[in-house]
Amino acid sequence: MDTITEKRIKAMLPFLDEKQRRIYLAAEAESIGFGGVKAVHELTGISKTTIIKGKKELRDSNDADDGRIRKGGGGRKSITEKYTGINAEIENLVNCETFGNPENVLLWTTKSLRNIEKALNEKGFEVSHDTIGNLLKELGYSLQQNKKMLQIGEPHPDRNAQFEYINNKSSDFIKQGQPVISVDAKKKELIGNFKNGGSEYNKKKNPTKVLDHDFPIKELGKVVPYGVYDIDKNVGFVNLGISRDTAEFAVESILRWWLTIGKNTYPDASRLYINSDSGGSNGSRLRLWKKQLQEFANITGLETHVSHFPPGTSKWNKIEHKLFCFISKNWRGTPLISIETVINLISSTTTSKGLKVVCVKDDNAYKLGTKVTDEEFASLKIIRESFHGDWNYVILPIK
Repeated sequence: MDTITEKRIKAMLPFLDEKQRRIYLAAEAESIGFGGVKAVHELTGISKTTIIKGKKELRDSNDADDGRIRKGGGGRKSITEKYTGINAEIENLVNCETFGNPENVLLWTTKSLRNIEKALNEKGFEVSHDTIGNLLKELGYSLQQNKKMLQIGEPHPDRNAQFEYINNKSSDFIKQGQPVISVDAKKKELIGNFKNGGSEYNKKKNPTKVLDHDFPIKELGKVVPYGVYDIDKNVGFVNLGISRDTAEFAVESILRWWLTIGKNTYPDASRLYINSDSGGSNGSRLRLWKKQLQEFANITGLETHVSHFPPGTSKWNKIEHKLFCFISKNWRGTPLISIETVINLISSTTTSKGLKVVCVKDDNAYKLGTKVTDEEFASLKIIRESFHGDWNYVILPIK
């Protein structure tokens, strides 16, 4: 083989697919003549069998334009061709672990791929967990987290109507430039070097070391984050209490929001619309909550409108998925070793949609069991709305 031929072959090979390569090399071997197959093999490393196969293809004009690289039937069979009943077997395996309505378009499984692989192997199906994952996807399965959708007991018949009421009233307030806030208390958090759910990046084999128990440390105590979320402005405020979650604490948190952020954001506001859950420190039946709101209205001069979400529907409260979930994500895997750490982590919470959060510490001590007498309650200036006055009411300031 001459030098020119060698250079030509080396230059052409990178641009050819499998079929083109073997036919081209076969043509070069033919042009060389006797010993051509061996010479091309030694130059390129392509097996003699492949080059000889190319020579046969050159002589067979029927395969010239079929568009195939290999003959039909080449390669391994797909797993479903090899095991015709594998899809049905996978369905049977995950069926007892499948939740929800089986007629839903999307099904899901809690079985791990490796456990399914082991079970299939025991039944004689030689299939990898990666292939099982692809088959599950084709069958309409995917990994899913638990979702709070089931309500204990029968849902209230006016549940959806209350949602519509809150949505419509919120829209009206926002259009008129009046503040609309969603409020609630986040769960209490232990202060100390305790394990916090989630993970964060560290050097390999160098995890953050925390205490091996979750018993409260009396000297450090707990914190109670009470949140106020401005629905229109996408701004959160968290009053970090070190005492108890009471109605006094809840309304104090709203007052602090107003004095810190609210009155500056809404200097011309005459009304405030509060969305809250039906239970807890801001419960719809709690007299102390309403008494404290009366004091709030008196101090601020704001006509205070309140709507409660129906029982069992707190997950629809905006603050849950617009503020609290992002705070939890921001401090995941980070021990809450001090109150200052908690304040910094909450205050640094942001989102791609522009969420900003302000956090302050509340050193006040709040007592449990404060009673509101009938006379005190009767003196409150409360107007019940025509639709579900137990859930929707207005507290007018007393001048």
